[in-house]
Amino acid sequence: MHELSLCESILDIIEEHARTHGFHTVRSVRIEVGMLSCAEPEALRFGFEVVTRGTVAEGAVLEIDRPPGEAWCWDCETLVPVADRVSGCPACGGFRLELHAGDQMRVTELDVD
Repeated sequence: MHELSLCESILDIIEEHARTHGFHTVRSVRIEVGMLSCAEPEALRFGFEVVTRGTVAEGAVLEIDRPPGEAWCWDCETLVPVADRVSGCPACGGFRLELHAGDQMRVTELDVD
């Protein structure tokens, strides 16, 4: 389950910010996990609860935003929505797509005390 190691990385980010900014409690963490990121939101929620036990983020709510996939189609020279990494362009059917969004994962917001 790679989500557990992703949650450990999220905790590393939180702890670094806690050291830098001097907060002691995290109420919520908002992350962005693109639809094409291959990370399962429910597994992230479970992993987050496990790795944050005994830390500044224990009990924090994990909020997950799921931005859609987007790709540049080199055939029709258009930015198009994509639902997966293997389908063709929804506009022209071409397969020369360059992914622009939807595979990201990042911490976007911390609500702290």
